[in-house]
Amino acid sequence: MKLVINVDYGGFGLSPEAEKLYKEYSGKEVINYWELDRKDENLIRVVEELGEEANGTYADLAIVEIPDNACFFIEEFDGYEYIIYSMTPLFKVIGNE
Repeated sequence: MKLVINVDYGGFGLSPEAEKLYKEYSGKEVINYWELDRKDENLIRVVEELGEEANGTYADLAIVEIPDNACFFIEEFDGYEYIIYSMTPLFKVIGNE
C-alpha cells in the first residue's frame, strides 16, 4: 500500500496547485491536512504527478510503500514523519507517559 508522508522537518502540507488538483480528482476541498487520508489514491496521484511541485511551504512529500493490509500509524517529530507498521494489530496508547 502506498502512503504520503513528509520527510523533512517543518510539516505536511500541499502547494496551492496540489490542493487544486486534489479537489479536481477527489471532489473534496482540503481544509485540514491532518484530516487527509494518507493512503487516498487521489492524494497519491497528485504527489506522483506533481513531484516536488506538490510540496507545501515547509513540506518535502514522499510516497512510501508498506505491505498491503498492514496496520500502521504515522508518527512525527517537528514535522518529520515516519511510519510504524505491523502485520498484526497495533495499539497506540496516548497519555500514559
